[in-house]
Amino acid sequence: MSAPDLPSSARVVVIGGGIVGCSTAYHLGKMGWTDVILLERNKLTSGSTWHAAGLVGQLRTSANITQLLGESVAVYKRLEEETGLATGWKMNGGLRLACNADRWTEVKRQATTAKSFGLDMQLLTPKEAQELWPLMTVDDVVGAAFLPTDGQANPSDITQALAKGARMAGVTIAEEIGVEAIEVELGKVKAVVTTQGRIACEKVVICAGMWSRALGRLAGVNIPLVAVQHQYMVTEPIEGVPRNLPTLRDPDRLTYYKEEVGGLVAGGYEPNPIPWAQKGIPDGFHFSLLQENWEHFEPLMNLMLGRVPALETAGVRQLINGPESFTPDGNFILGEAPEVKGVFVGAGFNAFGIASGGGAGMALAEWVAKGEPPYDLWPVDIRRFGANHRDEGWVRTRTLEAYAKHYTMAWPAEEHSSGRPLRRSPLYDRLKAAGAVFGEKLGWERANWFAGEGEAPRDRYSFERPNWFAAVGREHEACRERAVLFDQTSFAKFEMVGPDAEAALSWICANDVARPPGTLIYTQLLNHKGGIECDLTVARLAPDRYYIVTGTGFATHDFDWIARNIPEGLDAKLIDVTSSGATLSLFGPRARDILATLTDDDISNEGFPFGRVKRIGIAGAPVTALRVTYVGELGWELHLPAEFAATVFDALVEAGRPHGLALAGYRAIETLRLEKGYRAWGAEIGPDHSPLVAGLGWAVKLKSNQNFLGREALEAQRAKPLPRLLAGFTVDDPDVVLLGRETIYRNGRRAGWLSSGGFGYTLGKPVGYGYVRDTEGVDADYVLSGAYELEVAGVRVPASVSLAPFYDPKMSKVKA
Repeated sequence: MSAPDLPSSARVVVIGGGIVGCSTAYHLGKMGWTDVILLERNKLTSGSTWHAAGLVGQLRTSANITQLLGESVAVYKRLEEETGLATGWKMNGGLRLACNADRWTEVKRQATTAKSFGLDMQLLTPKEAQELWPLMTVDDVVGAAFLPTDGQANPSDITQALAKGARMAGVTIAEEIGVEAIEVELGKVKAVVTTQGRIACEKVVICAGMWSRALGRLAGVNIPLVAVQHQYMVTEPIEGVPRNLPTLRDPDRLTYYKEEVGGLVAGGYEPNPIPWAQKGIPDGFHFSLLQENWEHFEPLMNLMLGRVPALETAGVRQLINGPESFTPDGNFILGEAPEVKGVFVGAGFNAFGIASGGGAGMALAEWVAKGEPPYDLWPVDIRRFGANHRDEGWVRTRTLEAYAKHYTMAWPAEEHSSGRPLRRSPLYDRLKAAGAVFGEKLGWERANWFAGEGEAPRDRYSFERPNWFAAVGREHEACRERAVLFDQTSFAKFEMVGPDAEAALSWICANDVARPPGTLIYTQLLNHKGGIECDLTVARLAPDRYYIVTGTGFATHDFDWIARNIPEGLDAKLIDVTSSGATLSLFGPRARDILATLTDDDISNEGFPFGRVKRIGIAGAPVTALRVTYVGELGWELHLPAEFAATVFDALVEAGRPHGLALAGYRAIETLRLEKGYRAWGAEIGPDHSPLVAGLGWAVKLKSNQNFLGREALEAQRAKPLPRLLAGFTVDDPDVVLLGRETIYRNGRRAGWLSSGGFGYTLGKPVGYGYVRDTEGVDADYVLSGAYELEVAGVRVPASVSLAPFYDPKMSKVKA
């Protein structure tokens, strides 16, 4: 397209002509959105798509991300017939090797996860794996997994086919047009200024790979990714390499392989990655590679030779050193940016952009067209990031760690170590001195558990019982029998203020928030499909002021959801007050005894009932106390100005000493909530699950005449059989380790998977939660009448089911 032909306006401008940008344009066109223009600064694929390795795997730890990658396969299957352009797509299957006992456990658990999500991943012996991949030695192989529907593609060909499909649908694609500015007015995108003129638009979609961070800045949007060098070699033809050779991943040797023109493409993820373009990507970098770095590649090469001896004599056609965009957590980035309405992002694909491209483009197109994704995509949602992801140096440090872990063991509960400590509560040093072993969430240091005498204060990961198992058990028992103190300063905390605060929250919240000041309300925030977008507590402090508390990791997401859904014209404003306050949570049957020694306020059950909020004084400090629990015991969340935190903490510890008060961490919170059946957003509940299927209908104001976001969807859902119900499961064998994603079998048939798993120390057995599913409909009788098994790492174990909490203390213990 020449400059005079460039339109002065378009409904949507897509920036970036790689596989994700072209896929987004293609899917927008398929949806009838033809007033769309895709801008590419050079030629299609000229960024990083053209040098991608092209492996297409599907299985991820999330069911929905696995589904999204399956959408890629579906697109690639049909694309050649649809457009007449070859794509190089081959469904030749994918092999994954395990070369030690821990890796074999991981692979067996992955095979169970695949089964949970409806994929046929087959476990193989070393000999069976070698029959599929004859070039490899298997002396050190313990076992392997084979996914027949995985495959490989030619990245450039697929992108050109997607571009042709987009054009066929009426989308405009303009090459050799750069972007100089993105205009934003009153928090909404207005136009894109290009090297050839201005295009007014409603929406912008940034799909520019490692250029995306700089483009985001033009709009005031933060896109946390950086460029990292990634090398693979391409060999000459090798005798014995069939064209249908499966792709091969050999994580214990950090390497991967695929067939190409009778030879091999072989690369890997080294433990010492090299960042690139730390001062910005050079102008004119297109269809470009970096200098071959054989010295850096040599350790991987030596690992490859041990697996594929034929490489020793194979001719090397090229060592490709192509930078790609990587993110701090190894997941890609999708969605509408929280800073600016109308700016969407599809970037940071961590060297699996080809595997993701078809599905990511589909999801992003739906997000643009309908204002929401087709299903819950929280693991890749741009709103999972926060303030700590604005600093590029921090992002690079964490991203290099994530890159280096690409093929290392994915241990349960593993924490990152780089860029820490960053955000610390005022109590950090006190907790550390007391033996705290910290984890990190959105940059916050949080005590996961406390090491006792003779215990090393560090995590040792395992697929069996980890080294913190006994310590967490002690904290769990202390909460059930005496009292514990949690530092939950990292909670995200907002205030909704203004004359119309009640009206705004009454629309946004599914539960009734039009209650007197001093009331605390547990509520979900629903989308128009009735799915749960947020799960939080709302405290009414005054007629025109509410205090909102939500999970640490959901700070950006929940603030964005609430702010965007304040009805137009209402005088209500949302303010983030997270950093100004600390939170101490005191729970357990002795909690009142401890608190009573430090305050003159009435904290009796009559004076301070459950579900109330009250301003009280503790050890000279002003405290907003919330009578609430997430562990199933009597207790309070104590919210106070940060400068008082150390004083109140010291006073509580001292007052608690005669009552056996213990410090406890987040891993105990998890085991306690599992026993009590409390739901966790991002696990049991989320945008795909309504309160009705999650057993939370009691927290919704359906019996009132109040309208609220999602009400119509819930009423429609209530009129029909529910497709699934959340249930709890226990296993009598205490040595079984439940981690989540284990397959649920009802009467011998696959019926779902666990969303969460752990150990119930009070029960003395493993506990898990998951949805029992049936397209014909599910009710309580259906759930409770079945005989259940859980598949754990390929082995089925008998399980008991319940719709009621497994641990339910006497009412007096909670409320008296």
